[in-house]
Amino acid sequence: MALLDMLDKEHTVARPGFNRWLVPPAALAIHLCIGMAYGFSVFWLPLSKAVGIKESLACPAGMDFLAEITATTCDWKISMLGWMFTLFFVFLGLSTALFGGWLEHAGPRKAGVVSALCWCGGLVISALGIYLHQIWLMWLGSGVIGGIGLGLGYISPVSTLIKWFPDRRGMATGMAIMGFGGGAMIGAPLADRLMKHFATATSVGVWETFLALAAIYFVFMIGGALSYRVPASGWAPEGWTPPAAKGANAMITDRHVHVKRVWGIPQFWLVWLVLFLNVSAGIGILAMASPLLQEVFGGRLIGVAASFNELTAAQKAQIATIAASFTGLLSLFNIGGRFAWASCSDYIGRKATYFVFLVLGFVLYASIPTLAHGGHLALFVAFFCIVLSMYGGGFSTVPAYLADLFGTQMVGAIHGRLLTAWSAAGVVGTSLINYIREYQIAHGVPKAQAYDTVMYVLAGLLVLGFLCNLMVRPVAARYFMSEEELAEEKRLAHERDGASGRAPASAPGVAGIAGGAAEEGTVATGNPLVAALAWAVVGVPLLIGVWITLQKAIVLFQ
Repeated sequence: MALLDMLDKEHTVARPGFNRWLVPPAALAIHLCIGMAYGFSVFWLPLSKAVGIKESLACPAGMDFLAEITATTCDWKISMLGWMFTLFFVFLGLSTALFGGWLEHAGPRKAGVVSALCWCGGLVISALGIYLHQIWLMWLGSGVIGGIGLGLGYISPVSTLIKWFPDRRGMATGMAIMGFGGGAMIGAPLADRLMKHFATATSVGVWETFLALAAIYFVFMIGGALSYRVPASGWAPEGWTPPAAKGANAMITDRHVHVKRVWGIPQFWLVWLVLFLNVSAGIGILAMASPLLQEVFGGRLIGVAASFNELTAAQKAQIATIAASFTGLLSLFNIGGRFAWASCSDYIGRKATYFVFLVLGFVLYASIPTLAHGGHLALFVAFFCIVLSMYGGGFSTVPAYLADLFGTQMVGAIHGRLLTAWSAAGVVGTSLINYIREYQIAHGVPKAQAYDTVMYVLAGLLVLGFLCNLMVRPVAARYFMSEEELAEEKRLAHERDGASGRAPASAPGVAGIAGGAAEEGTVATGNPLVAALAWAVVGVPLLIGVWITLQKAIVLFQ
């Protein structure tokens, strides 16, 4: 029981002297693990020949759906495996919307542990599904259960970081959410090496890789979860005073909205639409980056005056390598944008930051067809890198935007509900670009020009987003909690003053992995060296991932 008590929120309140810079690496430890959801495509090709080993064994023609997902003598289609992405984002949005309120009361540590159990447990169930060749077990394991772990892990640090960094809300959430974008950059190369290590004459090495990743991720995620601390009620950084609600800060409130009221607040739906439209525009590009570059530039990528369809198999293999580098470079800007843009929003404001995303994004999308037809590869790549940086920046800036508008008391739960926009965009954005492209090609448009209409449509989405952002105003006073309601909510959230009550239970966590952190308030947790070691635990793998990505991206400019 004592071990479970350690997970309760009231036992995670930091004592005076706790170093708040220990919290972001704890969040990164979880986000870097669940961010592997972006890298799952590394498994599709090996899994598509899990039975045939060297080549895929197609299922008999006419086999019905139920028979196909339970068959053990033929291989899965990549289109069937790709459903994992849809399940990831649907259940991420559902879990954040359903459990966001629970998280505010239970605290980030308990939510982080549940996230680790779901995400890593889902990988174990998926490994069993691969071993038994039952794809429905993969969908259930990583898609449904893992998707719930994704959602809880994603929002677990948001409210806590905003409360620890009221002076740098954007930067704090940007640091954590950057990890979600970087998870695949680390996990995909690691998974590739593990599959090669475990591959045998009778196995493509994927189920073994899933088990290995589950073990590695569990250590990091539990370490991160146990390192979470929440600030005492009323805590503020030394020397910092809340900004006055006037002038440039009119959008920042010092009051708090209850999560149960946000469905009826216009500003919530406006920000929902802004995120939905920004993500719809970016996620389609992220999903289609490789074929887009290959089909638009064709032989020009290797100095050959030929369209994509005119290339030989060997030439297509060459440009596929270049396109993979392009995808990696976009991922790097997706990650960097999460930190850079969110940090920028601390200075220019969230609303202004979104105006930059939407206006600059419109200009870039509208210009891309001209760059493509003119053969300006470097500018084409640069424009897409900027677009993807703003895609990532949209995710990391929105928690601070919500905190400004609705207050910090229940921002994690409100953020959870807002992430249903991500789930919707994951379906709409990818479908939009796929269907428009297919329609264009079916009506005789060359592949190199089939993306022109797509770019103009995506630019149009950003115009709608601009109008929605323009209409965002400070929230009306009637939506905020009364003093009595706020006091009751703080009681349910187990908030207390750091100087009163029982001492929080110490936990090893990331700080413990890095060098053995002691209880909150001791010299260890205030020691900059401990914070530096905690950052090294998550920073070194992230830097390795960046280095690998940059090495591959050099091909684009040779």
